[in-house]
Amino acid sequence: MTMAFKLIFMGLCLVSFLYSNAQQSGTECLQANAKSCGECIQAGPNCGWCTKVDFLQEGELTSARCDDLAALKSKGCPEDDIQNPRGSKEKLKDNPITNKTEGKPMNSSNITQIRPQQLHFELRPGEPQTINITFRRAEDYPIDLYYLMDLSFSMKDDLENVKSLGTALMEEMKNITSDFRIGFGSFVEKTVMPYISTAPAKLINPCTAEQNCTSPFSYKNVLSLTSNASLFNELVGKQQISGNLDSPEGGFDAIMQVAVCGEHIKWRNVTRLLVFSTDAGFHFAGDGRLGGIVLPNDGKCHMEDNKYTMSHYYDYPSIAHLVQKLTENNIQTIFAVSEEFQPLYKELKNLVPKSAVGTLSSNSSNVIQLIIDSYNSLSSELFLENSKLPEGVTINYKSFCKNGVIGTGENGRKCSNISIGDQVEFEISVTAHKCPKKNETNSIKIKPLGFNEEVEIRLEFICECDCQESGTPDSPECHYGNGTFECGACRCNEGRIGKECECSTQQVGSEDMDAQCRKEDSSEICSNNGDCICGQCVCKKRENPKEFYSGKYCECDNFNCDRFNGLICGGNGICSCRKCKCFPNFSGSACDCSEDISTCMASNGQLCNGRGECVCGRCKCKDPKFHGQKCETFQTTLGVCVEYKECVECRAFHKGEKQEWCDTQCAHFNLTMVDSRDDLPQPGQEDALTHKVCKEKDVDDCWFHYTYSINSSSEVHVHVVRDPECPSGPDIVPIVAGVVAAIVLIGLAFLLIWKLLMIIHDRREFAKFEKEKMNAKWDAGENPIYKSAVTTVVNPKYKGK
Repeated sequence: MTMAFKLIFMGLCLVSFLYSNAQQSGTECLQANAKSCGECIQAGPNCGWCTKVDFLQEGELTSARCDDLAALKSKGCPEDDIQNPRGSKEKLKDNPITNKTEGKPMNSSNITQIRPQQLHFELRPGEPQTINITFRRAEDYPIDLYYLMDLSFSMKDDLENVKSLGTALMEEMKNITSDFRIGFGSFVEKTVMPYISTAPAKLINPCTAEQNCTSPFSYKNVLSLTSNASLFNELVGKQQISGNLDSPEGGFDAIMQVAVCGEHIKWRNVTRLLVFSTDAGFHFAGDGRLGGIVLPNDGKCHMEDNKYTMSHYYDYPSIAHLVQKLTENNIQTIFAVSEEFQPLYKELKNLVPKSAVGTLSSNSSNVIQLIIDSYNSLSSELFLENSKLPEGVTINYKSFCKNGVIGTGENGRKCSNISIGDQVEFEISVTAHKCPKKNETNSIKIKPLGFNEEVEIRLEFICECDCQESGTPDSPECHYGNGTFECGACRCNEGRIGKECECSTQQVGSEDMDAQCRKEDSSEICSNNGDCICGQCVCKKRENPKEFYSGKYCECDNFNCDRFNGLICGGNGICSCRKCKCFPNFSGSACDCSEDISTCMASNGQLCNGRGECVCGRCKCKDPKFHGQKCETFQTTLGVCVEYKECVECRAFHKGEKQEWCDTQCAHFNLTMVDSRDDLPQPGQEDALTHKVCKEKDVDDCWFHYTYSINSSSEVHVHVVRDPECPSGPDIVPIVAGVVAAIVLIGLAFLLIWKLLMIIHDRREFAKFEKEKMNAKWDAGENPIYKSAVTTVVNPKYKGK
């Protein structure tokens, strides 16, 4: 029975804990103040709407139907009446990744390197949908390479090496792919001042008279992409150098036309490489104003007879515009530039995705190795990019690359060191944070940069509940048709308010309606805890969403109940209308009284050892001499040891103050004599509810030891050590000898101290004497004691006559 009570108690605590957590997690749902099911499910992924018609209590707003799922169930809403639509995902197209067939070339139109290819997501605001995308770099993947070269005069020696580029590059690329095509284009500069000289002679030959140069031009497509290497060598061999005035070149015009004029260049849906070869810097947007060109570049193809015809009309493209077109057309750029301009083009590389920079030798002799190295560098790194996201939609990436490398955030978009045949995965999570203005299908396209393949994700947003479709417009449930009855509540027409749309916005402040919001004999409207709307109290909301007012007049709340241990209703009940409704096995105004009697059961099976009653899980002893959790301890005013001292002394040793009345006053306990203290009973050795160890003095100042115990039959047992511990007399000889020795030692100590002080004093006096002697200013010659008594005087006038 005791174990059953414990299990019930633990279960109730768990229910209370879960209910508390559910209220906390439902905060965002309550704060949304949702007026309809659609608004509710957009408040958060854990918000549900109760469609049960009689779900709301008096004073509660319609928004109280929107809450956390667990909170709705705890408030009595059946699971079948809770609207909680969930998002979903579906693969519309999932072709397997292509494997190369031995001995057969790859068909570029049928190559698949990424899967799945098409998805459909149903997104509920706040709930992410996650899918894994797999990519494997195909073997023998076709490559189109377009060589775009600066033909200004400074590139004259480079042109000679490029003339044989086609055949040599074709041989090298056979090690990478069996399907390779190459094309060639050239550029110089816009044909207006101050970029070139517009003098008639210079328009024919911009170089000096000794040099035969071709007329200046902006960009021309010399050879569209072809697999005929000999034709490449032939046409490039016919090219001539041109010239211009300033150092920067018009290469950006040429790159833009190469990117957007796919029909002229004849790009295929394969790997597209653009090699940009120059030994100078570049003009970009805004520089065209020097030549009177103010129209921004339109990013369109303007090619006639394979020449760019609008260079004098449109400005140079900006870097951002160029990046956009290169990315849209899956073109990877290799900047083959001289060492002098390496820093400039490395900065440009940081702005252009899927690009590389190589150092071009002074005569372009290393161009083939530069192209091979740059291609390997570009193809070994995979970077995913997505199209513009619909408003309110975010996307997160997580990469699973080679050797167990995992990337998150921006690093989750890419994988490095990918070789042919390597497979990597990306985890894509799409989350809608709000519904779009128009509930229409949107899409996101995700593709690896430099590849023509992509993953399309079609998006559909869950912004309404299914029950709204079956709503009844102008329903009689909504006060004579003043609203649409849907999802168990009324959605009022414009100008109407109230739970049942029973009031117009013009009637809200009338005094007649305020009277319906007062209790009898009370002047307070809605108990000062709410507002009177349409003759009904709408209770105010608290800052803490777990606390709320309720009742017809908002007279009730769930936070003003009695507390125990700092908890409302002691955590053992629910506060309802300022009174605690206790869980089973608890009672009291604060549910602080446990009705579980297992805590009062003694080891002998009796309730409170038969000496009391169990009140709120604790024993209340009837006899004041007994106390303790189970009335197991006997205690008097003086204490057990003091109270039994005289009786033990007279019965065990036949002496003491009660010796004459021992038989009459001290016969209420059983006495047992033992030989030593080790023989005294220890706690737990006998069936004793109370055990006390005592040590007292008798009339002879001897200590005697005994134990006091009470068994389950309330019998008192006293065990006494047979021989008391009496103090022995002092030993005179050691005391006298010690005193004499102490006197002698103290005398010797004083003598030694006196002698030491005298030695120190004498040494100080002698040192003082020596110091004064050294400082004396007279000697023996000046002392009158040592002078002769005879004085000889000589007359200075005496001449010895």
